[in-house]
Amino acid sequence: MGGFFGTISVRDCVNDLFYGTDYNSHLGTKRAGLVTYDEQQGFTRSIHSLERDYFRTRFEGELDNFSGRSGIGIISDTDPQPILINSHLGRYAVVTVAKINNTREIVDELMEKRMHLSELSANTVNPTELVALIINMGDTFADGINMVFEKVKGSCSMLVLTESGIIVARDALGRTPIVIGKKNGAYAATSETTSLPNLDFLPVRDVGPGEIVRLRADGIEVLKEPFKHEQICSFLWVYYGFPASDYEGVNSEYVREQNGKFMGKEDRMEADCVCGIPDSGIGTAIGYSEGSGIPYKRAVLKYTPTWPRSFTPSKQSQRALVAKMKLIPNRSLLKDRRIVFCDDSIVRGTQLRDNVKMFFEYGAKEVHARISCPPLVYGCPFIGFTASKNDMELITRRVINDFEGSPDKNLEKYSQTDSPEYKRMVEEIGRRLQLTSVGFNKVENLIEAIGMPKCKVCTHCFDGSSYFFQDIKDKK
Repeated sequence: MGGFFGTISVRDCVNDLFYGTDYNSHLGTKRAGLVTYDEQQGFTRSIHSLERDYFRTRFEGELDNFSGRSGIGIISDTDPQPILINSHLGRYAVVTVAKINNTREIVDELMEKRMHLSELSANTVNPTELVALIINMGDTFADGINMVFEKVKGSCSMLVLTESGIIVARDALGRTPIVIGKKNGAYAATSETTSLPNLDFLPVRDVGPGEIVRLRADGIEVLKEPFKHEQICSFLWVYYGFPASDYEGVNSEYVREQNGKFMGKEDRMEADCVCGIPDSGIGTAIGYSEGSGIPYKRAVLKYTPTWPRSFTPSKQSQRALVAKMKLIPNRSLLKDRRIVFCDDSIVRGTQLRDNVKMFFEYGAKEVHARISCPPLVYGCPFIGFTASKNDMELITRRVINDFEGSPDKNLEKYSQTDSPEYKRMVEEIGRRLQLTSVGFNKVENLIEAIGMPKCKVCTHCFDGSSYFFQDIKDKK
């Protein structure tokens, strides 16, 4: 996915920028970048790979090179960022959290207008540069950003560092969040509210879907009002959001505990203990324990000294190794016990199957899985929250393909809670993963836990119910 942080202050902002960006490290694993603006030195930028190191290690030794009262930073799962631009709008830097499904279509349009992309190599386009070129087509920044919303099929949120402030723009349907924080003499904009408290920022408000604002050290200026439609990603609360973060005023850990409580109350199963797969399954396990009355135990732990954050390599063999190495089972809590373990989701099923095997090898009598979200039946065209390249990597689609002779047949029936097709699919998933039983949260319970109207929450990966911004007739 990715996450960003930007700040503008009456004082030097480098330390706030460094630590604020670092608090988004759980959202991306490939690239990171910082850029500051100083009235004398201009723009100073640095970009590093994170595939073999961590953000702080990469950038800590360079901080003395940066200076200025404004800056933006990015943790990215995709392209090298920030991009520096010199255009008719002035000099600026831009970072994006985006997934663009119609890249080729936009590139062809730009090429016809005799525009070029410097990062176009071996048929690969830097998405952030593509966004910058669209911005440059506008008469103003707000005009250009609105063109991005109109052209990009997928999602795109961004921070733009200019010589006169930071422009903050949230995706047209608000799929990814942006919150604004304030302290004496400074403002910040970030993907995660977790970035704010230790830097003494207080959350002021969320940026609305499609809203564009300009931050200066002394205030916020709205450049474009938000759209009325919203489709914020429900997986924020399920998986990739940090437990202490709030989205639309709803806390991530609270939702996970509520998800677990719903499942625990609905289950009629006997077990000896409940545990959570670190980190995002822990809140669900605590809630499940409360709802079911089964005691919560830490039967599996993450080894944090050398595995402090999420890491998702592109190769399956590497993913399997990482998943195994960072989780440590506690034999004394597993042996001769009936275990319920809670996890955020099942994508391919590979990691979960290995966990199940490990639990049985350590002496568990029964292993039951309870999953915080419904089955992932549809691939996500809006946010890159997994490393899956196509829908057939989803265990649900492989099961459906075996049942129906096609991975795309009767999807609406398989995604309908408690339908015969749904029950058959869930039973088969449990069999393939060698579980004693498996249960998934209901989409209705997930929406109730989040507490927002379903029309404002994207549940596409569960029920295929979402839409692109371009498909809405009344966007205002």
